[in-house]
Amino acid sequence: MHGNEPASEWVRRWTHLVRPGGRVLDVACGAGRHLRWFAQRGHPVTGVDRSAQALADAAVDGELVEADIENGPWPWPGRQFDAVVVTNYLWRPLLPTVVDSVAPGGVLIYETFAHGNASVGKPSRPDFLLQPGELLTICQPTLRILAYEDGFLQQPERFVQRIVAVRERPCPPEAPARHFLSPAADPASLTAG
Repeated sequence: MHGNEPASEWVRRWTHLVRPGGRVLDVACGAGRHLRWFAQRGHPVTGVDRSAQALADAAVDGELVEADIENGPWPWPGRQFDAVVVTNYLWRPLLPTVVDSVAPGGVLIYETFAHGNASVGKPSRPDFLLQPGELLTICQPTLRILAYEDGFLQQPERFVQRIVAVRERPCPPEAPARHFLSPAADPASLTAG
């Protein structure tokens, strides 16, 4: 069943940027593969999906909300999270809300299909495919980009665009935030912003 596969490699790669115990929101969470990933690492999780069945299959202890976020209101107006995760989902009118949902010191981890994917499969409609540089545009200048990729993956074949961006907290110039590009030996020593 879709959603029972392992957490995305991109999400796993950047999990270390989420502060220990930080609340994680998974947008269009499906059956909860990323909710489970973060819950197993001690993060309180919140997921939203329009499918009641997918949420029931998530089998995770957390805040699960059934909502049609494309045609209804955003369930958390003004609320922010230590991490916002979005994979394999694109609804352009929601992009500013997704960015606004990242708390100071928090991280956005986003990965979805990109222009060119129609040549190898679905999704193929332009409405569901990011244009070159589109994630960069929606994140700047609000978030600081730490990682960005836009290209072709072979297993399975797909065109993707993905980004990791943080909402920095003000800090003195002599002590800039350290956003580790790989996990440190001691996760408690990480500062997410």
